[in-house]
Amino acid sequence: MIVYEYPFNERIRTLLRLEDLYEKFSFFLHQSDPLQHHVAIATIFEMLEVAGRADLKSDLLQELDRQKNTLIGFKSNPNVQADMLDQVISDVERASGNLMGSTGKTGQHIRDNEWLMSIRGRTIIPGGACEFDLPSYHAWKKLPAEKRFADITTWFAPIAPLFDAIGVVLRLLRESGSTSKVIAQAGSYQQMLQGKVYQLLRVSIDQGLGAIPEISANKYMLWIRIMSQDGDMKPKPYEGDVPFDLTLCNF
Repeated sequence: MIVYEYPFNERIRTLLRLEDLYEKFSFFLHQSDPLQHHVAIATIFEMLEVAGRADLKSDLLQELDRQKNTLIGFKSNPNVQADMLDQVISDVERASGNLMGSTGKTGQHIRDNEWLMSIRGRTIIPGGACEFDLPSYHAWKKLPAEKRFADITTWFAPIAPLFDAIGVVLRLLRESGSTSKVIAQAGSYQQMLQGKVYQLLRVSIDQGLGAIPEISANKYMLWIRIMSQDGDMKPKPYEGDVPFDLTLCNF
């Protein structure tokens, strides 16, 4: 199954983008080639661009606090597994505490590092980080992989609590949804939402069908068109009915 996600608002869109960048960063960080570590550093710069909103940290802290209070309210419910609930509350408290302990504007330590900012300034230029443009960076990339890994980890550490909090918030959001099995008849599916507010839509489709959902949604209705790709990868309407799982998520 392939899962496609659609955010209903800009706040969730930002969190999903940062989550995607973090997954990319984590993958390339744990590789050993200098070119792969270059991608990891460039991805940190992309993170700072997306996370530049000054209220992102406060938004996450407020959401974590709200989720904690909601979860504590479930403690009196006999149908809830106490050990699992305690673990989730512990995760929320850890993420909130670490994020609250991070000081200053997100990524300010990167902006204060002239050497890293010189790299950032060159990476936005196609081919701008060549050895003749940044000889000191070229020399750094020749260091042992363990040293490069340690440096990148150190540079990322001050913003790590932000991504831990994002992971917890998105996990809780995804787990809040209820899944229903539906069918896109003749490649199209519509559902009225009747003004109910959702934050995230998840569509799970069997990969073997070769079906790709194009999603449009607001608080009144959602519309999913199923597309396929031919030899030149150009999307075209899918012919036939497509079964899929639909999950609407909201805190």
